[in-house]
Amino acid sequence: MGQKVHPLILRIGFIKDWQSHWIVNSRKYADFLEEDYKIRNVIKKKYRLAAISKVVIDRLADKIRLKIVTGRPGMIIGRQGSEIEKLKSALAGITEKEIAIDIEEVKQPALDAQLVGDNIALQIEKRIAYRRAIKRAIEQTNASGAQGIRITIAGRLGGAEMKRQETYKHGKIPLSTFRADIDYGQSEAYTTYGLIGIKVWIYKGDIIRKKRIPVAKSAEVVNVETQAKEE
Repeated sequence: MGQKVHPLILRIGFIKDWQSHWIVNSRKYADFLEEDYKIRNVIKKKYRLAAISKVVIDRLADKIRLKIVTGRPGMIIGRQGSEIEKLKSALAGITEKEIAIDIEEVKQPALDAQLVGDNIALQIEKRIAYRRAIKRAIEQTNASGAQGIRITIAGRLGGAEMKRQETYKHGKIPLSTFRADIDYGQSEAYTTYGLIGIKVWIYKGDIIRKKRIPVAKSAEVVNVETQAKEE
């Protein structure tokens, strides 16, 4: 049995952060967790073609703030914010708290693993050959400046009678390096011959955080050194 770790969970506390920000006692934990799942599920089903990368949920005392990261913000905002109001009314049946929605645009969709996986899934559903869709996705990701990409696809590929799994790689994917900025996404293509699963890893480079020295402390050290030289 494979010993696999999610790239996001492995790097939380180093270079990544949680997608839900709230603290609650053990009695309400399951309710909040289920509520978050339902909110994300409604948003992704309602705007499946809006290229949604992730939904970040912040819970305050009596308010929920949603940040929807998407490649097509116009589809979610709508004309004069009409779609935002429709989304709020759809989410009102899930939670009684007041909901505030922020939209953030993905500037480089080719470097977002979730959007790359969703794009491949949509092409497969439109009966485009899966190898052609994957090859095009790898070319676009490399052209955008990624240092590596890996795509795994599994299911009845091409309508075959028996399911199989294929993996396509380009560049390097250092999964065990904490400072490596690896984006991960998974998507599903619903076809007439069954479900096809797609997993995408994109390596964007290393993130090295340097320790900052307070300005006041460094100034004191300089003053002490200058006084010692004068004496």
